[in-house]
Amino acid sequence: MKKNIEITPNIETLFGTRDENLRLLEDGLNVTIDLKAESVEIEGAARDVSRAEQVFCDYDHLQRAGFSFVNGDLSSMLRVLASDPSVTLRGLAEAGKQRSFGKRTVQPKGINQRRYLESIEKNDMVFGIGPAGTGKTYLAVAMAISALVSKRVNRIVLARPAVEAGERLGFLPGTLQEKVDPYLRPLYDALYDMLEPEKVDRYLEKNVIEIAPIAFMRGRTLNDAFIILDEAQNTTSEQMKMFLTRMGFNSKAVITGDITQIDLPSNKKSGLVEAMEILREVNGISFVHFDESDVVRHHLVQRIVRAYDDHKNRPEAQLSLALNGNSKTAMNGNHTVTPGLAPDVLPSESGYDQNTEI
Repeated sequence: MKKNIEITPNIETLFGTRDENLRLLEDGLNVTIDLKAESVEIEGAARDVSRAEQVFCDYDHLQRAGFSFVNGDLSSMLRVLASDPSVTLRGLAEAGKQRSFGKRTVQPKGINQRRYLESIEKNDMVFGIGPAGTGKTYLAVAMAISALVSKRVNRIVLARPAVEAGERLGFLPGTLQEKVDPYLRPLYDALYDMLEPEKVDRYLEKNVIEIAPIAFMRGRTLNDAFIILDEAQNTTSEQMKMFLTRMGFNSKAVITGDITQIDLPSNKKSGLVEAMEILREVNGISFVHFDESDVVRHHLVQRIVRAYDDHKNRPEAQLSLALNGNSKTAMNGNHTVTPGLAPDVLPSESGYDQNTEI
């Protein structure tokens, strides 16, 4: 089936840089799109052509209504649309309302991001779980800033476990704050992206915004606060329970993590994995799960996440994980490492099992 659509004013902005959005639609909807002098020709199965035509109609409607797409919103929505026949471009754009966070206006880039923001608005405790690049931390910080600016909370507390990603950095120079700052840099990055640098510095100086390792949370009760625990997959069971019980009156907590990137020693269970098992039926707690289709970084990140997931699900990979997890003695060159004993290791060895099965 072939269908010709008249080119309307400004419709070319739908095409994307070097027509990348048209290629995305072709691959996702199984159609061929050919640009003519005054029209666009769509060829394919009747149902697929109809969906592609709807995209053009929806985009034209949104343009006329004054809707603007920024920061890759359009390509992200088109990916969601291509993977889910039940959604439309107009539905995604209008349902995922734009929100103002400090100096930024954020448009949810997919169904799960919209669910995530709505869950944070409706619930006092939300878990955002999924792979890197899905906006878990960024959106949580955005919601925290929104709550602070609108005076719904008096302060923001951002916590993160100080765990190296598979390597030991040794003793770091400087004050205690300078030692832990490298671990907390992603939280600073999100803050400075949302607010003017002078305002962030002033909030940090007055402790209106506090960034600290999770170890500093013990014994505290946090009232009138928006609390975020980032990289929660690297908390132990004890740390997670301690953090979850810090909430005071008029407080909201968001816990984010990626259970496929746990950097704890192999004999330690992730507090996030345990919390998912224990708290799933607790009223008032919401769990939002992201997958590779929600990745909003470079398009290669989405492919990398999918490739790792596919590799992990192969029978030979699962057998390797099982063997590594059940092995009592691990050989490393001429050095033997036995769990529970002082290992004879080289200084550069981390002691972490990178193949921990979760």
